[in-house]
Amino acid sequence: MILRRDFLTIAAATALMSFAPAWAPRARAQDTGKATSFVKQTGDRLVAVVNGAGSSQDKRAQMTQILNDAVDVDGIARFCLGRFWRTATPAQQQEYVRLFHQVLVTNITSKLGEYKGVSFVMGRARTDGENDVVSTTVNRPNNPPTAVDWVVTDVSSNPKIVDVLAEGTSLRLTQRQDYASYLVHNNNSVDALISAMKNQVASNG
Repeated sequence: MILRRDFLTIAAATALMSFAPAWAPRARAQDTGKATSFVKQTGDRLVAVVNGAGSSQDKRAQMTQILNDAVDVDGIARFCLGRFWRTATPAQQQEYVRLFHQVLVTNITSKLGEYKGVSFVMGRARTDGENDVVSTTVNRPNNPPTAVDWVVTDVSSNPKIVDVLAEGTSLRLTQRQDYASYLVHNNNSVDALISAMKNQVASNG
């Protein structure tokens, strides 16, 4: 699988990318509270979709809306492609980002049935540079609890989840490593990655 670590698979939460620069620290206790509220609201929306009624098509539409609202998916895509983003043509960049959205949603919605009964418990929040990190524990039936940290940026203006740390592992970094490995083994061809992503969407569609 080209995108094999979606956020539901590990955390029943959300994912990824593109940290803000770490400027000088500032007092942000109020922003940390906003980050906690944002994560709780997003988590509640995710859990409602997973545990709620509705067709697969309806749930896909709802998940797509949550991703668009809460996650910097375009940032995910750019970060995961790494140095290959700079060498890709504008047309390749556009197609890759389009497919990244599709693969992410497809991976999530194809596994929704496995997460029925999922819940989460809010933990502490802390600042990390210009980001806020909100800790949660995700509980899934018949599975041990999972410690999940949600990294949120632009809390004061337009909060977005930019990474998920599942048991301390950054999902955005893991995905970037997966892409880099695939590209290196395929002559650094962005077209090869795009083709593989198309096949992944088709096989899970």
